[in-house]
Amino acid sequence: MSAAVYPIIGSTLPGVKDGAIFHPFAALTWLGAVHILAGFFTKIRRNLSPSGHIEGDLMRLLSKAILAGGVAISVAACGQVGNLQGRRAFKEANALYQQQKYEDAAARYEEVIKASPESPEGTTSYFFLANSYDNLYKPARKGEAANDANLTKAIENYKLSAEKETRPEIRKLALDYLVAAYGPDKLDDPTQAEPIVQRMIQLDPSDTTNYFALAKIYEDAGNVDEAEGTLMKAKEAKPKDAAVYQQLAGFYQRQGDFEKLIAAIRQRAELEPNNPEAHYAIATYYWDEAYRNTRLTDAQKREYTDNGLASIDKALQLKPDYVEAVTYRGLLLRVQAAMEKDAAKQKALLTEATKLQEQAVALKKKQAEGK
Repeated sequence: MSAAVYPIIGSTLPGVKDGAIFHPFAALTWLGAVHILAGFFTKIRRNLSPSGHIEGDLMRLLSKAILAGGVAISVAACGQVGNLQGRRAFKEANALYQQQKYEDAAARYEEVIKASPESPEGTTSYFFLANSYDNLYKPARKGEAANDANLTKAIENYKLSAEKETRPEIRKLALDYLVAAYGPDKLDDPTQAEPIVQRMIQLDPSDTTNYFALAKIYEDAGNVDEAEGTLMKAKEAKPKDAAVYQQLAGFYQRQGDFEKLIAAIRQRAELEPNNPEAHYAIATYYWDEAYRNTRLTDAQKREYTDNGLASIDKALQLKPDYVEAVTYRGLLLRVQAAMEKDAAKQKALLTEATKLQEQAVALKKKQAEGK
């Protein structure tokens, strides 16, 4: 009896040539399989997008499928795996899903699972059945029995997809969507989300986005120490990932720890010395603290504005037409002017700040016109 061959994207496994699987029982041509995969990966919509990365992952999967040069789905030569009824329902479900007819698509995916639950089509159907129900759920109608049932079914099938799916890409997506289902716009139950994110970290300890999600769960629950510890684990996992230091900076800003905030954002700039945005970010934090923190002494404000100007000048050296940097240079000068006792110096600072504001407006207009 031949084992069914699952869709493999860009695989280098034995028996695979240029990304295609050659199997005597192949049921679909490469073109036909890509068409179906296109139906999978181009129409997923997420109801909750805290990081926005899921849709991008789907598009990358589709790109891999097309660029790999071949995808094939084969069906076992005996038994009920991949039977004709299941394959027909699967094709119909994909078409309905593409048309965003999620209620009809869900019914067809249910048929696929009932007809051939262990086939490649059946396994894949769990995720898209879940996502169809997820799309049918409307947060504004929370509390209505029929509407809430859609979310319950979505969660059940995301869990089944995560358990049954052999492809890590789809399994991760199922877990991502499952976490979103427990988010504030849906069930709002972080205690259910926590073990799922923990599992995702175990599956891929190098994926820092999972640490970020877990830290957010802890922070929202008031467990600040655990949140910080989780972000430090992300730093250990990828010490040269600039995004880690951006997350740390944001966390420390929310906690009111300016010294740790600046230390984190400076580490990011050390990793990206030629990135003007990295230096610009430092300046914005210095301005925010100098402008908003009324407990600072004038000496501290001068120190922060001087440091902010030094960082903004680095950004402008790297990118002279950086509109936002020009704007913030003017804002920093206005903070300096507010502390200046000498009327002539104060006027000069305000004049320069006004010129920078005008320059920023002109640059923005020029860029909008494409000149």
